[in-house]
Amino acid sequence: MKETIDIPEDLLQEVMNILNSKSKSETIIKALSKIKILNERQKIHKYKGKLNLDVDLDTLRSRNENFC
Repeated sequence: MKETIDIPEDLLQEVMNILNSKSKSETIIKALSKIKILNERQKIHKYKGKLNLDVDLDTLRSRNENFC
């Protein structure tokens, strides 16, 4: 999708350096992807300490051996 937006040049250049991007388009795509990932992590983070993950690793490993 092609879109025209006004982004301060110094901000875009700084983000290009941070993300080690070669083009403005690549910078925008990387930045938006990172924001999306951060948002997904925040959604998952709200469950910290609320899920019971009482798992026996030996049991899990033996399950995997039975499937192969």
